[in-house]
Amino acid sequence: MTRGRGPYGADPDAAVFVISVAAELSGLHPQTLRTYERLGLISPGRTGGGGRRYSQRDIELLRVISELTSAGIGIEGVRRILDLENRVTALAQRNEELQAELEATRDALRQALAQRRTDPRAAAAAPNRLPVLRGPDPGSSLVVWRRQR
Repeated sequence: MTRGRGPYGADPDAAVFVISVAAELSGLHPQTLRTYERLGLISPGRTGGGGRRYSQRDIELLRVISELTSAGIGIEGVRRILDLENRVTALAQRNEELQAELEATRDALRQALAQRRTDPRAAAAAPNRLPVLRGPDPGSSLVVWRRQR
């Protein structure tokens, strides 16, 4: 499933399709969509009156479910596959966050070490200590330890 804008620049998470249109777009029967919702495979939006509204992302998910079931995978297998795909996506996002945080920490250490090299007073004040770096959260900090040589 893709991120970003859907067709015609629309938000892919905007719940705009009624069940009959969603069924036609996904190639499934409306009762199948209701069953998938009851089983927890999909969660369409709701109108104030309780009518279902499906997004482009929901349609894409329905197509994936349809492909998997057509390939002979049972509903529990589909549920497990979707759960694993969601986990992979979440882990990839977390990995990107951690890589960015690591690079920011490395940059801060490079700057601190460069300052110590150019400022003899900083090196004399703390000859064997690296700086404590503050994290993105106000109460967090990162301490970098270095072995004595």
